[in-house]
Amino acid sequence: MEYPSRLIEDAVNEIAKLPGIGKKTALRLVLHLVKEKEEKTRSLTESLNRLRSNIRFCKTCHTISDEEECTICRNNRRDRSMVCVVEESIDVMAIENTSQYTGVYHVLGGIISPIHGVGPGDLSIDSLMSRVSANQDIKEVILALSPTLEGDTTAFYLHRKLRDLPVKITSIARGIPMGGDLEFADEITLGRSITARVLFG
Repeated sequence: MEYPSRLIEDAVNEIAKLPGIGKKTALRLVLHLVKEKEEKTRSLTESLNRLRSNIRFCKTCHTISDEEECTICRNNRRDRSMVCVVEESIDVMAIENTSQYTGVYHVLGGIISPIHGVGPGDLSIDSLMSRVSANQDIKEVILALSPTLEGDTTAFYLHRKLRDLPVKITSIARGIPMGGDLEFADEITLGRSITARVLFG
């Protein structure tokens, strides 16, 4: 594709690096930004700069947070006897949208995937083990990982690590289709999967 400006081309190439955005969509977005008032574009870039500079991860559960500890971990009304283990922060958002879960979370930061060079040491598994071992209030660990080969591998690994601790290990019910991602599941299906969770293994 030929571009009328190197500046347009550079912007399109950068935006097209985002997941799910091809060159045509990127071009439409760039041309839209060119038409907008300069203040709007500046507001967008300043927001992204603040995001990169100030975003943090909760010291307890590792989800994205503005502060040292996220709002869920700080909420005294949450049921701290249940820890729901998920892959990424977006899965926390998906489960929260169901309004079916009142416990707390632990974000692994990915799943075990030898093909992509991700092993157990690359995830927040050690902090999960420390958290469950040190806190006698935790009675149940819910494995809410996407039902893919990598997700199942990670779940089995976690089950082996946790099974000697005095906690119940459950997994969400298989209302989520095989090969699907939690973030794309509808809220009713995801909510039922949480409430109808089953013992793991």
